[in-house]
Amino acid sequence: MEIDLRDQALPEDTTGLLEGLVSTRAIRLYHDEPIPKEVLRTVCFAATRAPSDSNRQSFRFLVLADGPKAAKAKVLIAAAAQQIWAFKREAEGYTSGSGHDETTPKGRMNRTMERYIENLDRAPAIILPCVKLSGEVSFLDGASVFPASQNLLLAARALGYGGVMTTWHLWAEAELRALLEVPDDVYIAATITLGRPLGHHGPVRRRPLPELIFEDSWGETADWVVDPPGTTHTGHAPKRPTMKPTVPGGER
Repeated sequence: MEIDLRDQALPEDTTGLLEGLVSTRAIRLYHDEPIPKEVLRTVCFAATRAPSDSNRQSFRFLVLADGPKAAKAKVLIAAAAQQIWAFKREAEGYTSGSGHDETTPKGRMNRTMERYIENLDRAPAIILPCVKLSGEVSFLDGASVFPASQNLLLAARALGYGGVMTTWHLWAEAELRALLEVPDDVYIAATITLGRPLGHHGPVRRRPLPELIFEDSWGETADWVVDPPGTTHTGHAPKRPTMKPTVPGGER
């Protein structure tokens, strides 16, 4: 049965804006349940409200949920992700040292990523943020699509869903373009998997504020650059591996 959403208002936000901003995790594990069309409509609407280069709104979002082409596209992206993760896992040391210990941050990430990649073709939805190009790909194109992508993830958080933005599509891009009939003047910027979390959102651990925020001069901090009480921190992220130009760097 078709659902007419034209007269439906936006659903009630379950999360305050600031709470959502500081507690939206990268969600990689999902329940198998499909995402209701009204949820997809809402998160996509939020994405389209984002700012873009010269307000041209050159971004486009290709939603792959439950259609026949979506199923094939998910398989293509999952196969590409297997190859990329195999490289990244080795290059960043997930196969050695603390990566074998599931009680360590690296071990937990290794276990989560293995489950994520194994089930990627079953993600309830995969969304491809794209940019309609006016010339060659440039840094301005990211400025046009990435704010919209973050809007989408924050809206998903507000409705009890979650996702993560990756570049898993890159090793299958030619096949995806042919399958999904993506024009040559459209740049596929990322891959977002989306679903209802098996885990949960919550306070995220990041590096201390003084390491990331400077005032007046590079490397100079200020007395107001202080984390709120109760903030927890993470260690430095794994060193990014040196990759061939054709190999993507994994998740953003």
